[in-house]
Amino acid sequence: MDLQKAMMASAAGLRAQSVRMRVISENIANQDSVATDPGADPYRRKIVTFQTEMDRANGVETVKATGVEFDQKEFGKKYDPGNPAADSAGYIKTSNVNGLIELMDMRQAQRTYQSNLNALEASRRMATMTLDLLR
Repeated sequence: MDLQKAMMASAAGLRAQSVRMRVISENIANQDSVATDPGADPYRRKIVTFQTEMDRANGVETVKATGVEFDQKEFGKKYDPGNPAADSAGYIKTSNVNGLIELMDMRQAQRTYQSNLNALEASRRMATMTLDLLR
């Protein structure tokens, strides 16, 4: 039944966006981290990668979060000569997480999650109406 395939695709989208939200939450929680030792790196921003996956058994194409990669953008620097992690010039490395970008990504993940939820609910309602017709 095509409605079942639609529900499977929407459910896969919900799972993928859940992974994305978890990673965004980790990024936000660690955005103020700094290096703990001279030359050490602070928290590095993570990015979720997605891939289309064909479920041959059910004949439906779904999305899957395939991995989490590190953002290779440069770390920030903060002048703090009294910090034990400061380099010889008095700078410490700060995380490469930008809170504004994380908030934008979070809003997009929320909208995508809600869209998948709406599609799942619509498919469920249509299946229920079809069953009611057959009674």
